[in-house]
Amino acid sequence: QVHLVESGGDLVQPGGSLRLACVASGLNFKLFALSWYRQAPEKEREYVASITASGTTNYTDSVRGRFTISRDNIRNRVYLQMDNLKPEDTATYYCTVSYRTRNYWGRGTQVIVSS
Repeated sequence: QVHLVESGGDLVQPGGSLRLACVASGLNFKLFALSWYRQAPEKEREYVASITASGTTNYTDSVRGRFTISRDNIRNRVYLQMDNLKPEDTATYYCTVSYRTRNYWGRGTQVIVSS
């Protein structure tokens, strides 16, 4: 069974940095694209970033230039490096993968950006 576990969320000040990680199991990790989504209070879940099996990345406009998604196929991990954090980045962050016609999600990790 596919299982995803996020970690790394914390309380940080505006302008600070944080690196989120997601560990995946139950699939041939290197063959699949992975994505990060986030959900802020009183908002719908939104797409943040993705990385294909070949390493091609994509970002939503609000995080482009500040966030970097990467993957480690040896350790079955996907990362989200977040720099120059803003209060509007406050949200619960989730990683997800599509495998055999269904989507799998982790439980999420909370990021709070505040003074």
